[in-house]
Amino acid sequence: MIRITDRLHLDESEIEEVFVRASGPGGQNVNKVSTAVELRFDVRGTPNLPGPVRVRLARLAGRRLTKDGVLVIRAERFRSQEENRADARARLIGLARRAAVAPKFRVKTKPSRGAVERRLKAKAQRGQTKRRRQDKPSLD
Repeated sequence: MIRITDRLHLDESEIEEVFVRASGPGGQNVNKVSTAVELRFDVRGTPNLPGPVRVRLARLAGRRLTKDGVLVIRAERFRSQEENRADARARLIGLARRAAVAPKFRVKTKPSRGAVERRLKAKAQRGQTKRRRQDKPSLD
């Protein structure tokens, strides 16, 4: 079990890891060894995440989510499989933790009458200043 929060856990069997060859510099090592990790997690099919968390996770995943609802995380930052594997899992856990936090409900507020009056008074004053600048001086 992978612990996300005190109440949320992901089952190890739900995570699929495939090792592929990494791109970029690395000499002969890049051509021989499959060190990059492609982690797949079925967001829509998991029974361990509540509905709202699932929806937020899908939204946070963005382009990393396939049409079938599978989250794909590719890790190739390090030169060893184990480090890349740990990096991919850490990124999955980080995403799931962010999705587990429910957004705060925004309470609509209304400006006070005094604030509205001050704003309108300042606005009128500014308009008056601009109108005075446009007036052509008289030649009298």
